[in-house]
Amino acid sequence: MTLLALRDGTVETVATQGDATRIREWASVSKLAVALAVGVEKEWRFIDFDLPLGPQNSTAAHLLSHSSGVGIDATAPMQPLGHKRVYSSYGYDLLIQRVVGQRDPFDWLNDRCLSPLGMADVTNEGSLAAGLRGSLRSLEVLATAWLRGDLLSPQTFATMTTPYLAHLDGVVPGFGSFSPCPWGLGPEIKGTKEHWMGSAWSPRSYGHFGKSGAMVLVDPDARVALAALSAEPFGPWAVKRWSEWTNEMHARMVGH
Repeated sequence: MTLLALRDGTVETVATQGDATRIREWASVSKLAVALAVGVEKEWRFIDFDLPLGPQNSTAAHLLSHSSGVGIDATAPMQPLGHKRVYSSYGYDLLIQRVVGQRDPFDWLNDRCLSPLGMADVTNEGSLAAGLRGSLRSLEVLATAWLRGDLLSPQTFATMTTPYLAHLDGVVPGFGSFSPCPWGLGPEIKGTKEHWMGSAWSPRSYGHFGKSGAMVLVDPDARVALAALSAEPFGPWAVKRWSEWTNEMHARMVGH
């Protein structure tokens, strides 16, 4: 676990615990790296967030924000476009295919995101959307990028961390249904939800967690972020404990 605070443009480490070099699974936190790489594609004008490139003429924005109607996997039934927030790793797979084309997906991710940020120990097993493995040190770098907007223009960064189709209802896996269920272009956004992002975190806070127990969480108002890897996979313990723990970590950072 590492706690970070942004002070005058510089990210400071407030506290850290555990082996920062040990490689662990990131699971769906991988989506934050993929989303950042797609943001770089937008910066380089290779794609536009509003360009139709998925099922039902869904755009990169729809696929990044889980509002394309694509189900959790290729066999799940489609929902109408922009009708409901349906969490979908398959939607990310489709987006990656359309953006990368014939190129090796991990090479693309490395060029757009991992290498520029110095995340040299990150590897991939399976889908980029949920298959990255890396150290806490590299996850700290990813959290810093989402705290400070590294690699992106202020406009693109603001777009990606603002709710897309903010009114949509949806489900946060493991935590149930929320109305509304805001999501940005990559990160989940807290809004009024009461779940793993504790009550101390502002409604504009955003991040992602994975079934491996990994998480990245950013509060842009307090200008703090946390990055954590876990030896214990996500389960009922996390549903019960995470909101308390993230509140405790927020207090440590803000009080620093």
